[in-house]
Order: sequence, then C-alpha cells, then structure tokens
Amino acid sequence: MLSGTMLIVGASLFFALTSNMPFLRAVLAGRNWSEPQTWLFSGAMLALLLALHMLLLGVLLVRPLTRVLLGLLIVVTAFATYYMQRFGVFLDPTMLRNVVKTDPAEAAELFGWGVLPHLFLFAGLPLLLLSRLRLRPVTLRRALATRLLLLAGSAVLLLAALLLIFQDFSALMRNQKELRYLITPANYLYSLGRVLADDGRALGTARQAVGADARLDASWASRDKPVLFIVAVGETARSANWGLSDYARQTTPRLAELDVLNFPDVTACGTNTETSLPCMFSAIGRRDYNETRIRTSESLLHVLNRAGFQVLWRDNQSGCKGVCDGLPQQLSDAALTPDLCSDGRCLDETLLRGLDTVTRDAKGNLVVALHMLGNHGPAYHKRYPDGFRRFIPTCDTGELRKCNREEIINAYDNALSYTDEVLAKTVDFLRAQQSRYDTALLYVSDHGESLGEKGLYLHGVPYAIAPDEQTKVPMVWWFSRGFLDSLGLDRSCLAAQTAKAWSHDNLFHSVLGLLRIETKDYAAELDISGACRRLGQAGQKDRATQDALASSLGSQS
Repeated sequence: MLSGTMLIVGASLFFALTSNMPFLRAVLAGRNWSEPQTWLFSGAMLALLLALHMLLLGVLLVRPLTRVLLGLLIVVTAFATYYMQRFGVFLDPTMLRNVVKTDPAEAAELFGWGVLPHLFLFAGLPLLLLSRLRLRPVTLRRALATRLLLLAGSAVLLLAALLLIFQDFSALMRNQKELRYLITPANYLYSLGRVLADDGRALGTARQAVGADARLDASWASRDKPVLFIVAVGETARSANWGLSDYARQTTPRLAELDVLNFPDVTACGTNTETSLPCMFSAIGRRDYNETRIRTSESLLHVLNRAGFQVLWRDNQSGCKGVCDGLPQQLSDAALTPDLCSDGRCLDETLLRGLDTVTRDAKGNLVVALHMLGNHGPAYHKRYPDGFRRFIPTCDTGELRKCNREEIINAYDNALSYTDEVLAKTVDFLRAQQSRYDTALLYVSDHGESLGEKGLYLHGVPYAIAPDEQTKVPMVWWFSRGFLDSLGLDRSCLAAQTAKAWSHDNLFHSVLGLLRIETKDYAAELDISGACRRLGQAGQKDRATQDALASSLGSQS
C-alpha cells in the first residue's frame, strides 16, 4: 500500500521528468555542460518542477477522487506533450481557448494514428500502474495534517530552488516569459483556469456599444446605386507563400490577372483565430490590446449595421468568435452542397453558393463577410479539389511527421492556389452584380503558419516570440469602377499605399473610411484610404458652392 503523499510525490516526479523536455531544452539551451554552474542550474530546475507540481497535485488530488483525477491528468498531459513536441506549440491561455472552442471536425483532423504509441508509453503504462496501486487508509485528521506538511515542504523546496539560481532564472523569465507555458501540466491547468475565469466574467455581460453615432456621410445623398461590399477573411494564409507578394511560385495566378491591390506587408493581430478574428474586427486592435475589452465590445460589423448596412456572416469554419453576435449568419451545410463537402468539411466555394439569392433579396446597402477555411492545417491536402494538386509530391495526411518539408509546402501552396481561385470567382460574382450594385472586395488572412522553420509547425506561438511566418499575412483589395467613382476614391493613390506597412489594426478604420461612415470611434490616421478620398458627388456640389462664394467675396474686396 502507498500513502497519498507518496503517490503525489511519485506523480510529480513522473511529470517533471517525462512531460517537460521542451521546457528543459529551452532553459538549458546554450549552456556549457563542462561548467559546474550548468549542472547546478539543471538540478535546481528539476527540483523547481518537482516542487511546483507537488504543490499543484497537493491541492487538486483529494480523496476519494485521487485516483480518478490523477488518471485524467495523466491522459490529458500525454496528449498535451505529444502536440507540444510535434508542432512546437505553447499552451498559453489563447491556445487553450482554441482547444476549448475546437469543433469536432477540426479535432478529428488533428488526431492521427501516430499519437497512439506516445499515449501508450506516457498514459497507458502509467494508468496500468496506477490501477494496481492501493492507497493506505487514513483518518481525515491525519490526511489533512500530512497534506499540509506536503504543501509546506513543497513550498520550501520551491523557494530553495529559486534562491539557488535566482539571478539566472529571473533573467530567463523576464526575457523569455513565454517559456513558462512549456511547464506541463502546470501550463494547461493555469491557462484553462484563466479561460474559464475570463469567460465567466463575460457571461451575460452586454456588449459595449461601439460607433453608437455611426451614420453615412453627406456624399451618400446623391448615390444612384447601393453598395455590395464583401469582406473575405482568410484562414492560415501567410505572406511568405503568397504569389502576388513575390513568392518564388505563382500561387495566385488568377488574382494576378485581375486589377487588384495587393498589400505585401501586413501584420496580424494574433497567431490564432480565437485571438485574431475578434481583434481585427475591433476598434481597439493590437496597438492597445485588451482581450476582455475586445470580446465584450461590438465589432466593425455592428457599426456597419448601425449605419444602415445589411450585414450577413457566411461561415465555412468554426464560427465568428463573437464578431457577428446578434447579426444574421449562414453556416456551410454539406446537405446543400454535397459536391463540395466530405468528412464534415466543405471547400470554400460553398461560400459563393446561393450568394446570388442573398444579393437579389437584399434591400439597400449590403456587407457580406465570408469566413473561409483556407489553409487550415494540418490537413492541407483536404483544402483543395484534385484539380488544384499542381505542386507535387504532396503531404496527403494530417500527420505532418510522416512527410518531408517539400511535400508539406507543396500541399500548403496548392491550398493557397485554391484560395486564389475562390477569390477570383468572388470578383467575377461582384462584376456580375454591377448593374445593380457598386461592388468591392477586401480579403485578409487571420494569421499565418509555420511550415517547419525553426522546427515549428502550424501556428499559435505566443505573439511576443512568434516568427514572421505566423504574423505576416496577405491582404488584397478589389474595387469596381462604380465603387471608386461614387465613393470618391483615387485608385492610383490607393495603389501607392500598398508599398507601406499595415496591420489588422487598420481594418476597422479603413472599412469605415472606404464606405464613408462617420463616427467618433473612427481614427483617420489608421485609415489606409484616408489620403486617397476625393469628395463625393454631394460634397463636390457643396465645394462648388463654397468656391463660388469665396470667388464672389474676393472680387468684392
């Protein structure tokens, strides 16, 4: 029989030694093993990990649920370490929010047979041992006393380990504080607590109004046609592989033939959809980032709706993350487009099906947001039809470890080429609507993707240390001539803006500027089109009157 205290010590030692290799490799990187200080530092780090997890388990593992709770931790930790080691992910609060919000189809793509050997070794065998252990019966009073002694001893060991290497450790955590999200299972326990606490605070809280005074400016008074404006939100497309941005391959041949404005230097709000999507549609953005404030405030779409636009969110992914709450939504439905769907996922062309009905039935100005599946990994090969398997050989599995880097990049580039096709077809659709609408398209990806650079795959690295592959994204604008003329936009001036560096922070204010919407929440300095806006028809009449009056006054003087 084993005491509860010894079980906690043994489990903590197991986690410290088997679940923290990424953390230990990171903190020991560059150290000289011939120096005694390196051995002292590594020993202190192991003691720190042991003490930290003894504290955690000492609080969490309570009888009579000790065995059940520990078994659950073992299984979850085994899954966590597998994905951390395979893809280089950090289990910070934003990543845990992604995990919690993952839909079944996305989760299924991330699960591969390759995880089974890892689970057998780091979950199956420990669970077998745990099932054979018998805990020594003990009185409540004695159990409480020994548990308090364990917690006190753990705290002392933690403090001693920190004091022994305080200078090195404090500098490390100050300069690379993201490393704490590699300490497992402490990382996901802390992050999950943060996510649940934040969601609990936001639950039932009314969204803070943004652009409460939003209205169309005076230039709209003399319009002949309503506006149809499509915002296409890409998924996991990175600038590094975007053909229009001087990538070695032409992954955007269709867009290259169109009269589009390509922005090659755009920085994303985050490295995952849960962060980037609410952030890019907010008035706050990354420059003044506050996740709670963003999630509890209205988005750009709410402001557009308040100004008089009909707004529709069409989704081929995992929802709008609060961006479209309270607004009309249409989700992709495999039953309606069976030729484009399989295994619970649909190709992005499904977003264009039925769009003609939407525009035909709309009354007045219309904004449609298309949330694309894009290059969502790791199953890049499922993001395009067979006709777009242009770059070969390809990685045709979600288990990227089974493929070489060339195969992974080829599959990724094929998916980008399909995104190019969908966007070109969107432009074709907008052109066909010009007899009724002045039309425009704005495309921007939510975040990028790592394809093996620095040993990283997928996305979600904490923003402060994220590589450019995960933060630099493509953005493309297309305008009909009617849109440019009626809204007083100088296209040559807009083309000049593409040479500058921009970010998701500019999206909210640029869309308001393009659509000539006035509100106190609009920041002119963040509007990409701000310097390129001529007066509209109504404004030109007012200016002509003012010029005539000024001329008259000048001649009288």
